[in-house]
Amino acid sequence: MTDELLDAVRQRLARSGAAPTPAGVAAALRAQGRLLGDAEVLGAAAELRGELVGTGVLEPLLADPEVTDVLVSAPDRVWVDRGGGLQLTGVTFPDAPAVRRLAQRLAAVAGRRLDDARPWVDARLPDGTRMHAVLPPVAVASTCLSLRVVRPRAFSLAELVDAGTVPPGGDRILRALVEARISYVISGGTGAGKTTLLSSLLGAVGANERIVLAEDSAELRPDHPHVVRLESRPANQEGAGRVTLRDLVRQALRMRPDRLVVGEVRGAEVTQLLAALNTGHEGGCGTVHANAAEHVPADWRPWAPRPASTGSPCTASWRPRSRWSSISYGIARGDGGSPRCTSWSGMPRGSSSRSRP
Repeated sequence: MTDELLDAVRQRLARSGAAPTPAGVAAALRAQGRLLGDAEVLGAAAELRGELVGTGVLEPLLADPEVTDVLVSAPDRVWVDRGGGLQLTGVTFPDAPAVRRLAQRLAAVAGRRLDDARPWVDARLPDGTRMHAVLPPVAVASTCLSLRVVRPRAFSLAELVDAGTVPPGGDRILRALVEARISYVISGGTGAGKTTLLSSLLGAVGANERIVLAEDSAELRPDHPHVVRLESRPANQEGAGRVTLRDLVRQALRMRPDRLVVGEVRGAEVTQLLAALNTGHEGGCGTVHANAAEHVPADWRPWAPRPASTGSPCTASWRPRSRWSSISYGIARGDGGSPRCTSWSGMPRGSSSRSRP
């Protein structure tokens, strides 16, 4: 079956609103003056259904339990990450418009807008997959589509040790950190495995504790019986209704959290988080982009809570209440592309941070 014929059937189904069932595809083919065998009709129906209600040619990649990321940079450049770094696949799209159609349809499924007036989108699909897309001309030559797969359950700390992400014996240290209600952040670059490690650590929280998550895009999947999840949202087409991560942190503090978790600490929300950790909300945690764990205190310095009386910037670094009340744990991808815990940095009260590889 030619691409031209498939495109004609696609357009006819779109105009009629008919579902891409075998009967609907057969009717559309007859309307085009083509009679095909049952096998060809079923094949066309499966292909069109995947494009119209699934993820099209990406469906087999996303169904692979080893795949964590699917990246489309051109119709014939589809990459996957199975935990060992990016690999080019043999999957291709018919043309650049096909990539654009898929990106726009996925954005619509997520309730977001993606068009020439708003040429990028960051959204979460109903199954939890995180989606990001950029349209031309912002993306030169072709629509770029990124899909981050969220697995249905978190890895245990023991599984991370087996995978080499956490060094032998490191799981006992991390579990003790959680049980001692020490505040911590996990630092690393994009795709380093910060969310995976944080989900595992949250699974070690006591079952009688209440965890409140605040995230830009809901990715954390802790294996825990009492989790409340909050997710930010952009403004609507009229410019109203925006909910920021900073808003979520404020609301989370009013929800009696035993553990306050900020999915990714980046800017002004640090003020609320640090203030909360210094006023009794122990054991809080989050992730942060940083080159190394020891860089986190300096990166957070501009956002430290300000004296209420003056409103002036705080010139002293954040000083935790207890002797070792905050730890930054660094994670990065090793030479083979797999995530590895690389360093930790403890922040004792009244002194500079201390680091260890």
